[in-house]
Amino acid sequence: MYARPFWINRIRTAWEKVPIVWLAGVRRTGKTTLALSFDKSEALFINCELPDVAEITSDPMLFFRNCERSLVIFDEVHYLPDPSRILKIGADEFPHLRIMATGSSTLAASRKFRDTLTGRKRTIHLTPVLVAELENFGGISLERRLYHGGLPPALLADRKDTGFFREWIESFFARDLQRLFTFRDANKFTALFEYLMRQSGGLLDISGASRNVGISRPTVESHLIAMEATNAIMRVRPFFGSGQKEITRMSKCYGFDTGFVSFCRGWSPLRPDDMGLLWEHMVLDMLLATLQDEPIRYWRDTAGHEVDFIRVRNRGVVDAIECKWSPDHFDPSGLTAFRKHYPQGSNYLICPSISQRHIRRIKNMEIQVTDFDNWQQEISDSEKR
Repeated sequence: MYARPFWINRIRTAWEKVPIVWLAGVRRTGKTTLALSFDKSEALFINCELPDVAEITSDPMLFFRNCERSLVIFDEVHYLPDPSRILKIGADEFPHLRIMATGSSTLAASRKFRDTLTGRKRTIHLTPVLVAELENFGGISLERRLYHGGLPPALLADRKDTGFFREWIESFFARDLQRLFTFRDANKFTALFEYLMRQSGGLLDISGASRNVGISRPTVESHLIAMEATNAIMRVRPFFGSGQKEITRMSKCYGFDTGFVSFCRGWSPLRPDDMGLLWEHMVLDMLLATLQDEPIRYWRDTAGHEVDFIRVRNRGVVDAIECKWSPDHFDPSGLTAFRKHYPQGSNYLICPSISQRHIRRIKNMEIQVTDFDNWQQEISDSEKR
């Protein structure tokens, strides 16, 4: 079992504020393994897929009253007949308990949840293995992480097994999309999923997707909602406000894992030119993990100037985050255009292998060239001040 202390700490911090942690993440991302890493003397682990669990938990008051642990973990809780009821009773009637529930989707995605547990829960989105976690996985290289992806079984495999990726797509449809959203046509789903992975990191044109995949626009839209709810894609909305011919509607769409992006694009092996796009996906993962309660945006104008990611700190103050595999390949024109309209905020150029954080001055701008660990430390320090 590989340690993931970043996520354990985030879960324990959430429990200081609310009794329930909802641990969401795609299939095989490590939710069950993470749940099992809690000490058995403190945690009661419940596998909700087992047929007798529904009967054991049918009387929630009796179940919790007889619980001798301080932590109850409901793994794949959506398999229970009325999952929101048992979670709500546990939180309201047994305030000394901490509760964790896991599932692939957002809580509200399942029609079984009649109550979204507002005020009682925090959602934590477990991403594929982060750069900072690679040391805990035997010191696997970043290049291998980009190629194999961050699902632990794929990351730890000796070679990239195309069968794993095919099996995952089939299982994801059958066990998540079909069960939660009653989709019936696996071929339509697979065609759209692979199309989105091939287009990952670009602007999402729903009409174009419909034409290219050969399915109706309403079907594309319903599948997109389901894939986003189950964390298979991330839609990054545009940042705008100045009225200066900015993109205001079209989102950028990112696949959840670099392994699937490279698999669907047929990148085998990776070439140097492939690294930049996959690194951008990795930075997005790290932003999502670090800033889970904050929306991540991108910026683009109609002339094609673009900033990879935008963090809105407060009124009028926005941070611009650019991602490059090598700082030598950075073109500042997008950032320059952005700062003409939004002058307040910090500028970051995040690269994978920066020996020392430093400042680059371009015209009147200061750009902090850094790796992600140093960026994360700066954010943490600023929040403490």
